[in-house]
Amino acid sequence: MTTPPDFGGTEIEKGIQEEFGIAPEEHQAGPDEFTAESYDDNEAHAPGEICARCGNEIEAGDEARRRADGKWVHEVCP
Repeated sequence: MTTPPDFGGTEIEKGIQEEFGIAPEEHQAGPDEFTAESYDDNEAHAPGEICARCGNEIEAGDEARRRADGKWVHEVCP
C-alpha cells in the first residue's frame, strides 16, 4: 500500500485556488473588514443638481441616481 504525497500548502494548491477564484490567505478579508454599513454606504448624492423627473433641486441628504442619458433624478421624488 502506498501513501499519497502531502501537497497541502504547496504551489500546486495555490494555483488551484487562484483557478477557482479563491484569494490567497494574505488577501482574504478579515471578519471585521466588511460590515453591513460598508455595503449600505453606496448611495449616490448630487447636491445642487435639478431632478429630471420632478424638477426640484436635489438636496445634500437626498439619495439620487444618474440615468443613462446623464441626467440626475431623486431615488424617490419628494
